[in-house]
Amino acid sequence: MNNEKNLLHIRDLKTHFHTAAGNVRAVDGVTLKIPEGSTVGVVGESGCGKTVLALSIMRLLPVPPAKIVAGEILLDNTDLLKLDAKAMRLIRGKKISMIFQEPMTSLNPIMTIGEQISEVIRLHEGQTRKGAQEQAVEIMRRVGIEAPEKRISHYPHQMSGGMRQRVMIAMALVCKPRLMIADEPTTALDVTVQAQILELMDELQQSFNTSILFISHDLGVIAHSVDYVIIMYAGKIVEESPVAPFFSDPLHPYSLGLLEAIPTLRIQQGKRLQVIPGSVPDVSGEIRGCAFCDRCGYVMAVCREKEPVLYEKKPNRYVRCWKEL
Repeated sequence: MNNEKNLLHIRDLKTHFHTAAGNVRAVDGVTLKIPEGSTVGVVGESGCGKTVLALSIMRLLPVPPAKIVAGEILLDNTDLLKLDAKAMRLIRGKKISMIFQEPMTSLNPIMTIGEQISEVIRLHEGQTRKGAQEQAVEIMRRVGIEAPEKRISHYPHQMSGGMRQRVMIAMALVCKPRLMIADEPTTALDVTVQAQILELMDELQQSFNTSILFISHDLGVIAHSVDYVIIMYAGKIVEESPVAPFFSDPLHPYSLGLLEAIPTLRIQQGKRLQVIPGSVPDVSGEIRGCAFCDRCGYVMAVCREKEPVLYEKKPNRYVRCWKEL
């Protein structure tokens, strides 16, 4: 994305896991930008590196086995990878926050909702206990939690899945972060609650002018929620595009396969549901040529010999594919 006001700029990020099975290249040379106030979606099937990318930005990966071996993560031109642990803790929750996929495993089961939100406020805002409690009630009200004065004393198990996700959003936004990372925030919710959460995130983003990195495998959610879409496969970006042209004219064969696998879209078009044959390659071993070549219907000899580069095929649209050259 060409934007002089990029809040986040990741350059050639490589995150590996050193395991007994080999060196797993979970994120392998990712470069991306997130402009201020925009929403960028990262899409791909399980194992493509989406969550590892998010945890790399937050610097929450276990070391070892994980290690960021190369690259830069620039937030307002500050490289997060050069900060010590104490400096990073001050950024986490204040300038960058994260909404996790399953709030029941992310919230502390033995602390009340009010204690957990207040803890974030007191750490980053220097508020008194009473002031933090009042601010927690207000943010709970902002995210649509009814009777927050009562709910603040509840424990996570006393709330529904949708309410727990609203609590996670409240915790993520209470300090008005510059960037919010949402990792599959609606996966565990039913469709009606999912729609409410997505609408809530849209409203709060406009109120706080927060940039969002939205990670999902659900292209329906991506179509509704993002300005720009990034497709990941085997730790690499294979396509980047503004969201509207991506859905009308996907460039990479993998992107086309993902769109053809959407049940609702195929049924509306009167077509049979398609599947992408094969599985994601083992990124702990050497991959020769294009990582997608064994699953691609357009494979050529060059695909098995040389890895394609990510290049600009159309204005502000990038693809990693020999077929498109």
